[in-house]
Amino acid sequence: MGIQLEMMPNSLFVGVPLFLAYAGTAAVLTLVYIVVYMWVTPHPEITLIRENNLAAAVAFGGSLLGFCLPLANTIAGSINLLDCVLWGLIALVVQILIYFLARLPMPKISERIENGELASGVWLGSASLAGGLLNAACMTY
Repeated sequence: MGIQLEMMPNSLFVGVPLFLAYAGTAAVLTLVYIVVYMWVTPHPEITLIRENNLAAAVAFGGSLLGFCLPLANTIAGSINLLDCVLWGLIALVVQILIYFLARLPMPKISERIENGELASGVWLGSASLAGGLLNAACMTY
């Protein structure tokens, strides 16, 4: 028992900086994802969400979760920060590809989301979330 108490401060000195490094990396990767996603999609997500467009909120929320799931898996399984960043960028690319795949059966999905058609937002958000789950499962290296 005494050994564990003596080692605890040492583990905090190692653990807290690593936690901060991974949390910061995750925040930056998530911000990069948001910027890239909003650049790729033709509809203005933030403006639509501010206007209380539920379709846009569901689509964007599903996409964000679809990216963060594999990112979380990457953080948990990475061997260092560089590994985490590389797999995080792969997760970003895969999630953007999922957006384009989700548009195949519904080419005018952005227009429909702008018009507040909830079914379109649910479709895009669900496809993004499902793709993110599969992406996370595939990252079991």
